[in-house]
Amino acid sequence: MQTADFPAYNRRHFLKHMAGLSLMAVPGMQFIQHLRAAAPALKKQNKSMIVLWMSGGPSHMDTWDLKPGADTGGDFKAIKTSVPGIEISEHLPTVAKQMQHLAVVRSLVTNEGSHERGRVLMHTARQPSLVVNYPSLGAVASQQLTPKELALPGFISIGRPADGPGFLGMNYAPFTVQNPGQPPSNIRTPDGVDDLRIRRRQQLFYAVEDNFSSTLVAQLDTQDKKRHTDAAIAHTEIYGKAFSLVADKNGRKVFDLSSESSGLLREYGTTGSFGRSCLLARKLIEAGVTCVEVDLGGWDNHANIFPTLSKNLLPQLDKGMGSLVKDLVDRGLWKNTVVVWMGEFGRTPRINQNAGRDHWARCWSVVVGGGAIKGGQVYGSTSKDGMDVDKNPCSVGDLFASLYKGIGIDPGIQIRDTIGRPHKISGEDGKPIAALV
Repeated sequence: MQTADFPAYNRRHFLKHMAGLSLMAVPGMQFIQHLRAAAPALKKQNKSMIVLWMSGGPSHMDTWDLKPGADTGGDFKAIKTSVPGIEISEHLPTVAKQMQHLAVVRSLVTNEGSHERGRVLMHTARQPSLVVNYPSLGAVASQQLTPKELALPGFISIGRPADGPGFLGMNYAPFTVQNPGQPPSNIRTPDGVDDLRIRRRQQLFYAVEDNFSSTLVAQLDTQDKKRHTDAAIAHTEIYGKAFSLVADKNGRKVFDLSSESSGLLREYGTTGSFGRSCLLARKLIEAGVTCVEVDLGGWDNHANIFPTLSKNLLPQLDKGMGSLVKDLVDRGLWKNTVVVWMGEFGRTPRINQNAGRDHWARCWSVVVGGGAIKGGQVYGSTSKDGMDVDKNPCSVGDLFASLYKGIGIDPGIQIRDTIGRPHKISGEDGKPIAALV
């Protein structure tokens, strides 16, 4: 297939000249797909986003919107937070101390109870479509904000692959780090190849690129020359960055947690990998990455929900999320970093016969904070039994519009798909929530 920006002969040329550099290409090719040039209308101003993704559908009833005394209330008690009048689960004491920085939206309405469809909706602000493959929140943020000089991917997922770039293309896809604290295999120097050989291959790469630009492109007709010259330059920049990162030991250090203090590691939590993932997210944001998505799975609790939450998921969430907020605040990063906690949907107020909760999207909670978002508040409410929205319903489009505005992106921006149709990044009807931003 041939595209307007990267014609077929460019790809053949790339495969041909990279064949001679195969040892270098193997670790670099996957990585460099995610290096990109920034949109010319925007320049990065140290704005970043962290998505804490609770795969499986987390129970809002046992975290952010407890109903003590109701038949639907469950086993957990509510505790006070740093903000008078706001109470959350007793198993989130670390997060409770940071509530002045966070806002709980208790009235989200999505009405999508399928895992797959809910995941797409909560990543794109749109229902899944057979016609249009919409880009995820992180891909849009990266496309709008990541500067071309950044030597790291603009969008990184930790734990499992995040939803992709849709029609924005692979330049905005998430680069996945499976084991937080260890450098990704994508950017490791090939076995048996020392730094000197890497540098020699880098020089050979630029020699081949220069020859390509000065011969093949120079032979094109005038009307095509500029377009293909731009493509050749972009090709050189993207793959040149991959070589530089593999050859640069400092570039790999950003993924290494061994330099962090033992005290900080304990604060983030030593149970499971979520705490280390949150700490790595902070390091990546500090290094200039635009969006990091951290996955904590295991929330599809149709049975035995209370011991699963109290002994496993909530302690990990509490340490990781609470310490992340505190760390970002302490380092002066909070004012430029938006954090959102969410999953595919919530879980039923009613407790089923297996002591679990099922899928529920009629009314549930998400948590946001940082950037321009006003913390220390609860937006919206549900009825005493949690079955319905009682006040201020919020749509997923409204949530996305608020997140984009909080990070400094105009939520009314339209991006065009592969055939030129415009799409609003916050969904068709999304509007920022005035109480939040």
